[in-house]
Amino acid sequence: MSKLLIALTFFVVACLASELARSDTTAEIVSSSDLRFQPLNPARGDASPRAGVLWGDIRENVSSGAIIEFADGFSSPPHIHNVTYRGIVISGAVHNDDPNADVLWMGPGSFWTQPAGESHITAAAVGSKATIFLEILEGPYLVQPAGAAFDNGERPLNLESSNLVWLGPSDVTWIEHSGMSEDAEGPKMAFLWGAPQDHQRNGTLLRLPAGFDGELRGNGAWLRAVVVRGPALHRLGGESSSTDLQTGSYFGANGEAVHNIVCEARDACLIYVSAEGKYSLAQ
Repeated sequence: MSKLLIALTFFVVACLASELARSDTTAEIVSSSDLRFQPLNPARGDASPRAGVLWGDIRENVSSGAIIEFADGFSSPPHIHNVTYRGIVISGAVHNDDPNADVLWMGPGSFWTQPAGESHITAAAVGSKATIFLEILEGPYLVQPAGAAFDNGERPLNLESSNLVWLGPSDVTWIEHSGMSEDAEGPKMAFLWGAPQDHQRNGTLLRLPAGFDGELRGNGAWLRAVVVRGPALHRLGGESSSTDLQTGSYFGANGEAVHNIVCEARDACLIYVSAEGKYSLAQ
């Protein structure tokens, strides 16, 4: 076989491998206006919280994320879940704690972790139209009586939004933000859970100033992002059309992808990012 033919063969194989790699990258965008809500507990009728699934399936043993809407003034009896879940308040005010704890109303942008097996109650403030984002790493998501409580070794966390620690480009290497003065309001992030080392799962919250125009890259790994406060424009790298993402919308990808984001909020956009390993944000 001639050297030219060998070179051409390697070139074709490389092209095919590159094309296969691109085909493994599957991107998905779900607008909040397209969500179909179903009662979490049909037996409770209109009093049941309603779930609109963004990705996965909360009824199966898979990772999933969903938007949960609460009836006005909803309050659950003490109960447990078979799996750990994490929640972020999108609108209204929510209380989630031990049945004997004093009420702590958490507003938009607040975060909590509910360990599997721990007895708790969940309530929504009257007149607040409470909505949250709920994430589980494995399912199915079940509601069980408080009498079945068990200790899985995890501990709950309630983090009200005013207590979040925001980090900027000078604090973390995840944000690339050259060309702006130190006094300018730039993007910031808050670490919520997990560890990014060795492509481990983790959750962070991004605060993008009004008018922000930049790129979010998953660095070749699994990434899901939920608009906690919008609106924002999203465009997948290499495409010309953009999608208007209102609060409660989601975008994500498996594998290498570039997400172009423009914050169209009057104040700032909040975006929750669940990812494998470290991602990068560039202005």
